[in-house]
Amino acid sequence: MPHIDNDVKLDFKDVLLRPKRSTLKSRSEVDLTRSFSFRNSKQTYSGVPIIAANMDTVGTFEMAKFSLFTAVHKHYSLVQWQEFAGQNPDCLEHLAASSGTGSSDFEQLEQILEAIPQVKYICLDVANGYSEHFVEFVKDVRKRFPQHTIM
Repeated sequence: MPHIDNDVKLDFKDVLLRPKRSTLKSRSEVDLTRSFSFRNSKQTYSGVPIIAANMDTVGTFEMAKFSLFTAVHKHYSLVQWQEFAGQNPDCLEHLAASSGTGSSDFEQLEQILEAIPQVKYICLDVANGYSEHFVEFVKDVRKRFPQHTIM
């Protein structure tokens, strides 16, 4: 039986972000860099926490060349991953390999992460992240890749 949650929910129209006074004299002085420690993988990340989505026209190898954290779309082949990794080794620390929950997606994810061990992040992409199937898939991925950060 589905659970009905009666707690108050907020939407973007319900929240106001008020700027605070600053000592900075110019926008060029702003530093958006943040550091994160991830509980499960024990990895750390330092950078700007904005991620290019894993859509096939956004999360591309071309986008990753700008040192922007990129969730690379799942339609690149293993050969394309290997070519990119060989030509752009400095970009690999800002990439996440994407996967759906199908068995062929998981196999491709395994191949990519085994061939390119510098990739430390995994993006799991599903339409319904609240499904039991997805929860079980995350557990399987965590078990197989305990040192990777899953998003």
